[in-house]
Amino acid sequence: MWWRAVVAGLVVAGVSELAGRFPRLGALLLTLPIVSIVAFIAVWNKEQEMNTVARLARETIVLVPLGLPLFFPIAFSERLGLGFWAALATGVVLASVTIGLWFWLGPQAGE
Repeated sequence: MWWRAVVAGLVVAGVSELAGRFPRLGALLLTLPIVSIVAFIAVWNKEQEMNTVARLARETIVLVPLGLPLFFPIAFSERLGLGFWAALATGVVLASVTIGLWFWLGPQAGE
């Protein structure tokens, strides 16, 4: 499905253009669940099974908050004395730890 790649590319391009001039509007565009909506539609079109879409939504509800640590080092990079790449790497590590702990200690898939 080539259109998924086009949508993702347009979102990234739109956010980067908008954020350069209007960071708050760029953040608003990032918070819109565009990728989730496209994924739900794609899964529905492929599976035609509401249980699959509902399960994807439940897993997303759990995993989105666990991914939020990504943003903290970036948001507070000036206070922490971090450059872009160090802040991004720290955020990726923090989010990986929280998500990894969930996959390790949380309920197993299918429970």
